[in-house]
Amino acid sequence: MEWLFLLLPVAAASGWWMAMRSQKRHHPMQPPPKAPTFFCGLNYLLNEQPDKAIDVFLQLAQVDHETIETHLALGALFRRRGEVERAIRIHQDLSARSELTADQRGVAIYELGRDYLAAGLFDRAEHLFQELAGGQVLRQAALRGLIDIYQQEKDWARCLSTALQLQSLDCTSIHSEIAQFHCELAQAALNRGTLESARQHLAAAQQADPDCMRALLLQAQMAFADGDAQAALQHYHQVAARSPRYVPAILPGLLSCYRRLGYATVASELERLFRAQPSPPLMLELSTALEREQGSSAAREFLTAYLAERADLSGVERLLALRQPDTQSSDAVVLGVVRYLLALQPVYQCDQCGFEAQDLHWQCPSCKSWGSLKAVEPLRRDEMGTRSKQHYIV
Repeated sequence: MEWLFLLLPVAAASGWWMAMRSQKRHHPMQPPPKAPTFFCGLNYLLNEQPDKAIDVFLQLAQVDHETIETHLALGALFRRRGEVERAIRIHQDLSARSELTADQRGVAIYELGRDYLAAGLFDRAEHLFQELAGGQVLRQAALRGLIDIYQQEKDWARCLSTALQLQSLDCTSIHSEIAQFHCELAQAALNRGTLESARQHLAAAQQADPDCMRALLLQAQMAFADGDAQAALQHYHQVAARSPRYVPAILPGLLSCYRRLGYATVASELERLFRAQPSPPLMLELSTALEREQGSSAAREFLTAYLAERADLSGVERLLALRQPDTQSSDAVVLGVVRYLLALQPVYQCDQCGFEAQDLHWQCPSCKSWGSLKAVEPLRRDEMGTRSKQHYIV
């Protein structure tokens, strides 16, 4: 992809060259353009020598109104390549020039702020983004940059206030992010023991985003801590009904509610959830409940039927464990191998970037999306051939 960004300065430079040729036709007394220099840089680029090409284009692109885009493209390219210091120098030079228009200077300042952000210089980036947020040029982008900074600093109160400013300007919905910031503040309030503040933030989270499952989970935890297991169970059931892929996350709380409420049997409750959305953690809990309530044969029958439809190592591991293999048998060896492979499998995966994790993260550590990590669904046997073919084609 890097060569695509290199084409940006090439396009700008070729536009400059064509403009110079046009001027030459109308003003034959003007000196000829430096076409050899341009073609030299293009030759470096085609020969996969981007560093030499960049040096040539830097010499070619003298800063004026026609080459500002070239410099901006070069600065962005340096930042993407990890050469943040070079990007900073280019954007600092641009933003300091008095001949730029207000819009051009705003773009240069914004790009400089992104350079500082990439370099970890949050104070400098924040200062530039705040300057832009107080004006009219790139105000929305600057507010988004401030949110990025405050998220990395885990300053959720400023994240929320900035997101509310952005919501008043931006046509793009950021309701889910606002709800997540409220949830972060609610969690902090719970940690401090200020329950009323936590309740207020959770109510605001659900008002901002009625589909915020995290708010329901926190409400369930609060209800259970207050001794109201029935209310907690209702919240967990809402999560299971509205977003079944979060069932693995609610299982510990759900089982605690069943125990506190004195449920004599839980297999039927778990089976109902399992029919709605099968998942490896739920399968394991259901098999355990069946073994406890109906015996190991019922658990083995359930697991055999499950594995006939889905390729799931955790199900294989559970079935082998139920057979109680002798330590010297081949089953014991297979069980050890399955457990090793199972430890390498993710429990959650990001819907946006594919990041995999063993634990639930409300914000993806990779792409920074909120609420995008969901439980990995077991692979159905009728999908295995299709998926393997797709993988082969890729």
